[in-house]
Amino acid sequence: MTTSTHTGGDMDVKGVMGSISFDGEWITITKKEVGQQERQYRIRAADVTGTRLKPATRLFHGYVQFVLPGSAPATEEKGLMAGGRPPQSDPHTLSIRHSANDAAAMLMAAVEQARG
Repeated sequence: MTTSTHTGGDMDVKGVMGSISFDGEWITITKKEVGQQERQYRIRAADVTGTRLKPATRLFHGYVQFVLPGSAPATEEKGLMAGGRPPQSDPHTLSIRHSANDAAAMLMAAVEQARG
């Protein structure tokens, strides 16, 4: 089940094989790929130069993506299994299920507001 909490400025979005939390200043993306150790990526909201949100449908996962200075957004992979999402290996992108669309939109709005 996908949950979102918003207590004391903290927001969490449960994604596909990972999650994103935002405390008002830092974004933490936690990912667990099959057969690998869990990895965390921390990004300061002030360092984000762009955000991308592709809402999921009932058939295909969507994604949340953060763009940083000096890097281009990861491109969407084509094909039935990828469903138009960037690769799982991209550290600044997390795939989301349809049930997480609202929580992801709220998190993205909070990050945009924190960017200034």
